Amino acid sequence: MPVPPVPAAEIAADVRRALEEDIGAGDLSAALIPSGPGEATVITRAAGVLCGRAWFDAAFLQLNPEIRSIWHAADGDEVAPGQILCELAGDAHALLSGERTALNFLQLLSGVASKTRRAVACVAGTRARIVDTRKTLPGLRQAQKYAVRVGGGDNHRLALWDAILLKENHILAAGSIRAALAAAFRAAEAAGARCRFIQIEVETLAELAEALAAGAPMVLLDNFDLATLAEAVALNHGRAILEASGGVDFVTLPAIAQTGVDRISIGALTKDIQALDLSMRFTVPQTANLRTAS
Repeated sequence: MPVPPVPAAEIAADVRRALEEDIGAGDLSAALIPSGPGEATVITRAAGVLCGRAWFDAAFLQLNPEIRSIWHAADGDEVAPGQILCELAGDAHALLSGERTALNFLQLLSGVASKTRRAVACVAGTRARIVDTRKTLPGLRQAQKYAVRVGGGDNHRLALWDAILLKENHILAAGSIRAALAAAFRAAEAAGARCRFIQIEVETLAELAEALAAGAPMVLLDNFDLATLAEAVALNHGRAILEASGGVDFVTLPAIAQTGVDRISIGALTKDIQALDLSMRFTVPQTANLRTAS
């Protein structure tokens, strides 16, 4: 199934902010190189899942719309060490100035997609789906959630405006689980299609039973151990979508999935990221030499 893309305007805005942050009043180092054509090749030094081509390309095109790129892998492809990912040609100044910003996006998003793909593989053969959280880098949520989709995971709520998640403080403020859910149902009706789902967090089996009795359509099981997760699945008996959260890593993930939960949310997919190791190598035109002071 095709992965829904991020709107081009969103990608352009991400890249514009990043270029402004990095280049500012001008690239003093690139000024040492005479203007003219240049070429570059991007290779990977580690295995992973490629993601972020649109952001990578935009970083160069915003500096010079005549930069040309030839890709040898697509978003979602698994890549191997030493593999050539992309070839670039165009203005040498733009290639040099855009290098870091372009690679930052490609490495970060490939890291998210790679980690997600690994998590998805851990739950293969079970009913569990891997979902992300709102624990994203400020300003890059749409990009990182796209990378999760590329890696085969699902997105939880995108932000506070598109779904309702009732946590401990919401329940305390409302007075009870039942009261909190009743308020959520009213709010969701008022919001209409903008509210994609209602979910409530519980910490015990007793709270789960109360949430189910109040008609909760989706329940987040917070830091349940394996035995209690299995009890929760039996108690639920298919009434609500059950999501496990807390204490999830690559060691615990397979056992959590085996309990029969529907979803497993992992904040580390977008929060604790090891960027995919990529390298860009330039071919400097033969006529270009470092400028020397006259």
